[in-house]
Amino acid sequence: MYLMTNVLPTPTKEPDHNKDVFLRSVLRELTGILEQTVGEQEAEAYVNYVGLSLGRAINSAYREAFSVDRLDPMQVASTLVDLKARIDGDFAIESIDSECITLVNSACPFGDRVIGRPSLCRMTANVFGVVTAENLGYARVEISESIARGDQGCRVVVSLAKGKIEPKPSETEFFGAAA
Repeated sequence: MYLMTNVLPTPTKEPDHNKDVFLRSVLRELTGILEQTVGEQEAEAYVNYVGLSLGRAINSAYREAFSVDRLDPMQVASTLVDLKARIDGDFAIESIDSECITLVNSACPFGDRVIGRPSLCRMTANVFGVVTAENLGYARVEISESIARGDQGCRVVVSLAKGKIEPKPSETEFFGAAA
């Protein structure tokens, strides 16, 4: 069999496609179809399931990386920032204390493909919530600003203690085995 690949023409400019761009585009289109078909709230529910599964796997990997059975609050914060850096996010700790970890972000791991797809923010909320709750017992996550919704950056507040006030609709609670 003779392959003629060497005689095919090549473009004069590099197309803006590689594996990463392709996968981000696939994810954007899938979430877009979900949002259009079942609505944004239901699309978020599907992304929630993926985020929960990934959160468990990521939590396990970081516990192993830190060589501990359970991450402490500083290790949790480090995990959240390190994870996002590894997938091209630009998260940083704005503040941290015994009650709350507040993170800010100027670059979404999904790149510009996230714009107009707020259901993808559920991935961050669920991964952050699972990792935090599985190690510290509880997390309440709110994404008050997001690139997906047109903000300049993201702001994620992870509360570490269950408050007396019921969660707002924009917040999600996570409960872990830690006491």
